[in-house]
Amino acid sequence: MKLLQITDIHLTALGKTIGGRDPNANFKRALDHAITHHPDAEAMIITGDLSDWGETADYERLQALISEVEMPVHLCIGNHDDRQAFLDVFPSAEGADGFVQKVVPMSLGHAILLDTWGPESHAGHFCERRAAWLSEQLEALDGPIWIFMHHNPVPVEVMPMDKIMLLDADRFGATVAPHAQNIRHIFHGHCHMHLSGSFHGIPFSAPRGTNHAGWPDFSASNMLSAADLTESYSVIFASDNSTMVHMVEYGYTGEVRGEGSPDYADWDQLTMAR
Repeated sequence: MKLLQITDIHLTALGKTIGGRDPNANFKRALDHAITHHPDAEAMIITGDLSDWGETADYERLQALISEVEMPVHLCIGNHDDRQAFLDVFPSAEGADGFVQKVVPMSLGHAILLDTWGPESHAGHFCERRAAWLSEQLEALDGPIWIFMHHNPVPVEVMPMDKIMLLDADRFGATVAPHAQNIRHIFHGHCHMHLSGSFHGIPFSAPRGTNHAGWPDFSASNMLSAADLTESYSVIFASDNSTMVHMVEYGYTGEVRGEGSPDYADWDQLTMAR
């Protein structure tokens, strides 16, 4: 199975930039790169912060862009989004109790898309109703299960970012831990940093995003930090017994060099280009 994860696209009014970068152009570049290099992916999941200010025009523009993508595209919402404005444009995305969450059958198991949005907050939320819904799905589904969400459930040890992580991480943990043997991986966004780790024994990862990048300033106490790193998305390969996640830095414009054959017999200190 091959999937694509794109996150934190932050679409905004045409002509506006974020960190000196054009999020609309960068998202279009991400789509073009993904479609060109990975047309065999069975689905694309965009894990939130679809709009920078939760504006209807951004969701309409997103709808037009993804309508041209031949593979299925599934959407999560993040803290920069507005749930109702999103649902006005994507009404079919509404799930149980009005949340933007659903189960998607995959060629290998099922993907579960979660809604961690909360009003007037950059932090993530996972209330009792959402926990009950997720628990019901986990009880009913056989593995492997792939969870996609916006907010990180594990602290990144950067104080300003940890103030806006998934605040109900304990409730989320109590929901997923009994099913850890069936949950293969958790994919999130939000932090604008390339992250990986585990949560109750479940591996997780996050790519950087398609526009502006974060920076892990471990001494920061109040302000988030940014850096001019390249834009990225994730390519996910999965089989019955393995999962591999690549962060593809499609925004890189430098040289890609050939370093020679991986065959041991061809490694020669005198002749190899290093």
